Amino acid sequence: MTHADPLTETLANARVILFDFDGPVCDVFAGLPAPEVAGELTALLAAENEAAGAKASQTDDPIEVLRIAHEADTELGQKIEQALTTAEVRAVAVAGPPTPGAAEALRAAGSTGRGVAVVSNNSAECVRVFLGLHGLHEYVAEVVGRPSEQPHLMKPNPFPLITAAELMHVDVTSCTLIGDSLTDIQAAHAAGATVIGYANKPHKSEAFAEARADVVTQDMQSIADALTTS
Repeated sequence: MTHADPLTETLANARVILFDFDGPVCDVFAGLPAPEVAGELTALLAAENEAAGAKASQTDDPIEVLRIAHEADTELGQKIEQALTTAEVRAVAVAGPPTPGAAEALRAAGSTGRGVAVVSNNSAECVRVFLGLHGLHEYVAEVVGRPSEQPHLMKPNPFPLITAAELMHVDVTSCTLIGDSLTDIQAAHAAGATVIGYANKPHKSEAFAEARADVVTQDMQSIADALTTS
């Protein structure tokens, strides 16, 4: 008797595949570096709130700058969020092609009768722009982006996964998330979904295993291949 490999087994029971965006589908800031965007947002923030700007200057993560802005002031958070969304749309326009194997995985998920959704801490706008630019929108039924004006609901909060499952009319426990960060794994565990850790950097494999990802893979093409055999 032969046994399926862990990746195939994990995908076999999934009715819906949830793709994180930045990493598994697209390198969002490949053409417009994240530190540059974070710097722009921090300058905008510092002009309105010196203390928040000083705190934001300690990070090169645009999403973290957004969190800091919202913690400081709701209206200021909204202003930074709008600026971040604009920057993300600019970024995906120059981000280059999809992650190798991503288009194949999206197509394979749909062709095998599974639902497909993107769940991201990036804006839904930039996800849709990128999918449209690369002819991938037809493979994605739903896009759940960053909850507007509610950064506390971003992953690792399970809210985006639960929302996607509701939109797809399935229980979240029948979903499998593909993500490249610990926050993805934490969100999946909190929601009760299975999770595949996409280790696109060497140190991530061990970290994802320690975080109890159901399976870890180093390339998206292996997911596409497993989807067609599971």
